[in-house]
Amino acid sequence: MAPAPMMSVAATVLMAASADALFYLPGVAPHSYARKDKVKLFVNKLTSTHTQIPYDYYSLPYCHPHIHEESENLGERLSGDRIENSLYKLEMKIPQACEIVCKKSYNKAQTAQFVEAIDQEYRAHWIVDNLPVSTVVVNELTPDEPYYTRGFPVGFKARAFETGKEMHFLYNHLRIIISYNEDHNPDPAKRKFEGTRIVGFRVEPFSITHSWDEALPFDKDETTLGTCNEMAQAVNDPANYMSIDQPTDVVHTFDIAWEEVGTEWSHRWDVYLRGNPDDKIHWFSITNSTMIVVFLTVMVAMILVRTLNSDIAQYNDAATAEEAKEESGWKLVHTDVFRPPSDSPMLYSVMVGTGVQLAMMAVAALGFALLGFLSPANRGSLLTALLLLYVFMGAFAGFFSSRIFKLFRGEDWMRNTILTAFLFPSLVATIFFILDMCLLFEGSSGAVPFSTFFTLIVLWFGVSTPLVFVGSYFGYKKEAYKPPVRVNLIPRPIPAQPWYMHPALTVLFGGILPFGAVSVELFFIMSALWLHQVYYIFGFLFLVMAILVATCAETTILMCYFQLCNEDYRWWWRSLLSSGSCAGYIFLYSIWYFMTELDINGLVPAMLYFGYMLIISISFFLLTASVGFFSCFWFVDKIYGSIKVD
Repeated sequence: MAPAPMMSVAATVLMAASADALFYLPGVAPHSYARKDKVKLFVNKLTSTHTQIPYDYYSLPYCHPHIHEESENLGERLSGDRIENSLYKLEMKIPQACEIVCKKSYNKAQTAQFVEAIDQEYRAHWIVDNLPVSTVVVNELTPDEPYYTRGFPVGFKARAFETGKEMHFLYNHLRIIISYNEDHNPDPAKRKFEGTRIVGFRVEPFSITHSWDEALPFDKDETTLGTCNEMAQAVNDPANYMSIDQPTDVVHTFDIAWEEVGTEWSHRWDVYLRGNPDDKIHWFSITNSTMIVVFLTVMVAMILVRTLNSDIAQYNDAATAEEAKEESGWKLVHTDVFRPPSDSPMLYSVMVGTGVQLAMMAVAALGFALLGFLSPANRGSLLTALLLLYVFMGAFAGFFSSRIFKLFRGEDWMRNTILTAFLFPSLVATIFFILDMCLLFEGSSGAVPFSTFFTLIVLWFGVSTPLVFVGSYFGYKKEAYKPPVRVNLIPRPIPAQPWYMHPALTVLFGGILPFGAVSVELFFIMSALWLHQVYYIFGFLFLVMAILVATCAETTILMCYFQLCNEDYRWWWRSLLSSGSCAGYIFLYSIWYFMTELDINGLVPAMLYFGYMLIISISFFLLTASVGFFSCFWFVDKIYGSIKVD
């Protein structure tokens, strides 16, 4: 039972390391304000878990200035972020009460836009000092432990106070609450910082049918509202909600409240990362699943090593050498075990090379995440990092693809290299282009602009492809791998196999344990992707990935050993598919998750979900398949290099 405390300590160390490094990054340094300094409030996008289609904030007819879009990185563009200026004017530590933003007259088409957004439960996202806006949610079971969700709803549906008819109401008054922190040490020399730092940003939305003296002309700077003003705070009155079902005039207003708290700047993201109180159960589930998988893999490894030692000792024992020749076993296929696959050897090498590229990308991204460089405070950093790392790992794809193709005595190296550079990216680009056209048709901010498309094309053709060719050059230039045993010219006949060694059964069984290793963590990742939650437990993800690799390797080696013992030397494709079949279970899991955990409406949202899950599943297949191949290759090389052959 030693692995349990060791794994717990490792998890604690990794989590602590990632937490300490999480927020001190280039470009995300703290900013101190003086009293009355201007504090910029930016609007971002509108999102919904029911459609998964993001829209520009100003796609709804909100009050807006002359719109100026902030510069954004590649990851922000691809995720649909559109950060723009707003009419909300804030000054540090200056409270404001019922300030009028504007008065707008909405026609039938515009009110219909709001109604549709409310029906689909769209949430608006703002940004102040690089903090996303949040709203407080109280769990009925634990009312003393509120948690925070990003964004605030556009409006809500409720029964009308008088008629009882279901109506749509707009949140047109927003109470902006900004938390700040100051160092009050009387000795200026001992203060950690000067000025005021923003450490919290939340909104309390209200729906109010504002009233004013209509005998006077409306002026947003001069008009005094009867429903809220400096003397009377705004309240949610069911008899006075702002209905948006019919064309109407709406006055948009806001309050600003400043509150000093003890939260340090480096911990200001804690409220977003804390999540639902039920997460404690999930943490226990992750740990429990991890322990079970570690126990299973250790047991498989022990059984395998003991059996192999017995086999090798028997085959190398001179007294039993003649007797062993007449028996069946994995040694009898030593002249065929390194025979190149007869089916699509070029495709095989391309898939392994691409899998190595994806594996290197994943390892590097996890490393950066553990160091804190991919924190939620750095918007778009994770997606940007994954794209750039994939591109720069192209050399590994070219190198390993060429090495394997050379092992198979392939000669058309140019075609192999081109396929390595273009096969997987072309498949992903095709799916992505179809989904992007759907988003463009819907008018979504998630539709990739031409400039971003151009950037992606340059990265593909100008960086990734040349690196694949460079890696391929060095791979072909290097001397070919020499197997420890010779390969006969004439293939050995393969005896009839027992039913349980049918390729379909072994491939399906090979993916069960790896899927079990990631199934719990997969729930968190899916929630972050499709329920717009923040994913930050990279320490556990690193441990899960390590266990996944170990499980893929040991399960595939076990399948390979049984196959060779039945004198079937066609292990190449079986090693790839057995380990990679885990991706099939992940796609099946995504179908179950779609049906049980999500409430997605419409054809385009469903296409987005399954399109992106297909890309993720294919990528996962190639990554785990490459792990299976290298594990089996190492295993076969070791066992056949350790026996005496004529």
